[in-house]
Amino acid sequence: MFSFEVDEEILIELLQQHQKNELYELIDTNRNYHRKWLLWVDKRNSPEDFEPIIPIWIRNYAVNNGFDAGIRYKGKLVGMIGLHYINWKNNSTNIGYFLSEDAQGKGIITRSLTALLTYLFGKLNINKVEIQCALGNQKSIAIPERLGFVKEGIKRDGQWLYDHYEDVVTYSLLSKEWNIL
Repeated sequence: MFSFEVDEEILIELLQQHQKNELYELIDTNRNYHRKWLLWVDKRNSPEDFEPIIPIWIRNYAVNNGFDAGIRYKGKLVGMIGLHYINWKNNSTNIGYFLSEDAQGKGIITRSLTALLTYLFGKLNINKVEIQCALGNQKSIAIPERLGFVKEGIKRDGQWLYDHYEDVVTYSLLSKEWNIL
């Protein structure tokens, strides 16, 4: 199964059914922290809620249509990162990510994205990568800004989140703009 070593501390791996309890624990432990930005966390109330989703993630990877994968830091599942659909006609994709509250501030997402971008641009010949973040989520926005992404614009009321709309900012990076930091 897919695994991608970022560095000696970080591994990105496609999650399997036998890891649904670990994934649920990650979500449940960080539910209050993530629910401010992620609507789906309150829809995952048991490990069994991941049973129909994990095969979709595996199928997407198998048909070369992106992936949703766990991020391990020193062996512990601390977050997820995903390519949400790869548009092979335009060689573009959209990346999403989240990280547990206690894993913040260690450069895990920045390091993971740096390695992933090098792979996407260098090996898969992806031309454009987009990242969308809630405008108010400063920690998430800091990642594409740190990596040299260009702010394309703001979609006003771009997502519904529980009881209100959130503006969504889109960042993009072209392969010709990518320089390893």
